[in-house]
Amino acid sequence: MPTNAELQARRLAAVPRGVATAHPVFAERAEGAEIWDVEARRYIDFVGGIGVQNTGHRHPKVIAAVKAQLDRAIHTAFQVNAYEPYIELAERLNALAPIDGPAKTIFFTTGAEAVENAVKIARYATKRPGVIAFSGAFHGRTLFTSGLTGKVIPYKAGFAPFPGEIYRLPFPVEAQGVTAAHSLKALESLFKTEVEPSRVAAIILEPVQGEGGFYVAPFDFLKSLRELCTRHGILLIADEIQSGFGRTGKLFAIEHSGVKPDLLTTAKSLAGGLPLSGVIGRAEIMDAPEPGGLGGTYAGNPLACAAALAVLEIMEAEAVLEKSAALGKRLIQRLKAMATRNDLVPLDDIRGLGAMVAFDIVKSRGTHDPDPEMTRTVILAARERGLILLGCGVYGNGIRILVPITASDAIIAEGLDILEAALRAAAEN
Repeated sequence: MPTNAELQARRLAAVPRGVATAHPVFAERAEGAEIWDVEARRYIDFVGGIGVQNTGHRHPKVIAAVKAQLDRAIHTAFQVNAYEPYIELAERLNALAPIDGPAKTIFFTTGAEAVENAVKIARYATKRPGVIAFSGAFHGRTLFTSGLTGKVIPYKAGFAPFPGEIYRLPFPVEAQGVTAAHSLKALESLFKTEVEPSRVAAIILEPVQGEGGFYVAPFDFLKSLRELCTRHGILLIADEIQSGFGRTGKLFAIEHSGVKPDLLTTAKSLAGGLPLSGVIGRAEIMDAPEPGGLGGTYAGNPLACAAALAVLEIMEAEAVLEKSAALGKRLIQRLKAMATRNDLVPLDDIRGLGAMVAFDIVKSRGTHDPDPEMTRTVILAARERGLILLGCGVYGNGIRILVPITASDAIIAEGLDILEAALRAAAEN
C-alpha cells in the first residue's frame, strides 16, 4: 500500500493544481463518521465530504439499495429509456418540498448543474434574462455559476469574463455590519440604477450560506424577498445544495422561515454519497421548457436515484431531522463554552441552524478581526490529532462543522475534544 507522501507526489505529477485538496491524507475506507487513510490512521470526519454524508459514510441501507439496482441496470440515459427509481424519487420530493401547489422535479448530476438548470428554467418561464445573486454566495465552479458566486479568490480570479445579466446584492450578515434593511435598500437601489424588475428572471440565494460562512438568511428578510418577487413576477430560487436534506433540522433550510420558493436546488446529501442533484419547482414553471431543452447523459442515474430513496427511508427511520436539531444545540453549547476559555484560540460569532454550525477565529477576544493564518494552524493541529475540519468564509477565518448527523454521541464528543485540544495547541504556538 502506498503512503500518503507517495500518493501526494503522484497526485502533484498527474492532477492539475487547479483542483485543491484540503488535506494530504488519502482515504482508504470510510464508515459512519470515521475515515481511515492508506497508512491505517483513523480520523473523525467533521466535514462529511463537504456536507454530502448527512446519513454517514456507507450507510448499510444505501449500500443495499445500490447493490440491488446494480443487479437491474447501471445506466440507460433517462432521455432514452426511463426507469422507475427516477419517477419514484421525483414523486417523493414533489410531496416533501416546500413548494406552493403542485411540484415537479428533474434530476442532474452536480450542484452546479442544478443551479444552471434552475436559471435556465426561470429564464424560459419568465422570458427575462436577469439574475440577482448575493455576496458570499457559492453556487458552483462552471463559468455561469462562478459568475453567480460571490467570492473572488479562488473561484473567480482569472476566469473572467463571466456571462452577463448577473447582478449582486450584499448578503445580510450583522456581524459584518450588513443588516437585512441594508440588503433590501441595496435591492431598491439596484432596481433604480442597474436593472428594472421586469427584466429580472430570478433572485437566487442560499437560505444558509455554505462556503460563504454558514450565515443564516434572516427569516424576515426571506419573507420580504418572497413578497417582492411575487409583486414583480420574479422567481425566487432557494439553493439548498449544502443546507438541505436534514442538515438544519428541516428537510430544507428555508422551511424554518415559512417561505416557499418557486424553484429549489438540491444535491450533496441527497443520495448518500452518490452524484445526484435536482431542481424542484412549481409544476407550471418546470413545464415551461420544451422537450429536449433540459437533461444530461448521466442526469438522474438509476444507482443514485436508488440511493436517494434509501436516504429518505433512513431519515424517517432514524429521526434524522430531530437528531440534527439536537446535534446543533450540542455543538453550539460546547463551542460557546470553548469561547470563554483564555487558554484557547479566540473564537467569535458562533452560529448556525440545526447541525449546520460554524465559528470564526479572530486575533483577539471581543473583536471581529479575522485571523486566517491561525485558522489554518487550528485545522492542521486538528488533523494531526485525528480530526478532519474545513474552513469557510470570505475572510478565510471560519471553520464549519458538517459531521454526519447519524454519528454516535461518543464520536461527536471525541471530535469536539480533539477540536478543543487543537485550539489549545494553536494558542500555545
